[in-house]
Amino acid sequence: MMDLHHGALMLLGPTMNAKVAFDISERLPHLSLRMKEHCARALTYATRMKKLGLKVIYPGLDDHPNHALLKSMANPGYGFGGMLCVDMGTEERANRLMNHLQNSTQFGLMAVSLGYYETLMSCSGSSTSSELSVEEKEVAGISPGLVRMSVGYSGTVEQRWGQFEKAISWMQDANPHYGKN
Repeated sequence: MMDLHHGALMLLGPTMNAKVAFDISERLPHLSLRMKEHCARALTYATRMKKLGLKVIYPGLDDHPNHALLKSMANPGYGFGGMLCVDMGTEERANRLMNHLQNSTQFGLMAVSLGYYETLMSCSGSSTSSELSVEEKEVAGISPGLVRMSVGYSGTVEQRWGQFEKAISWMQDANPHYGKN
């Protein structure tokens, strides 16, 4: 960090910008409330998505391979984080879902950086992990249709869930066999 040529000081300077410091100090008092909501919503959505027959990857679900380990380490009040994945199978289906979620129902926004109070999503295989080979993606568990979501906490849970269900319904209307196991 202290290396003036390569460390954080090179970019940020030896002292924090006063505006940045103020913004951080204004947000810290309610960070715990935001994180609790972020995590609770992710678990709610992951559980509901699974009931719809979608392939969901979320450490808070009992069938996640590391659920027991993470449960033993997690702070009980904060859950398993606010990031989840939905595997849509193909990049085309992933992009169609994200398009509906962003442009038709306003559930969330497509982005490559997943940190914001709104739900943000990306198709990892064709964005942040696009430089990996097919074999490397397979080893990492990144399918072509993997949609990563950072679940936001704006709007109500039911309002946002209704938006998600509407987008999934449109996907099923276009392909009646979609989502069936």
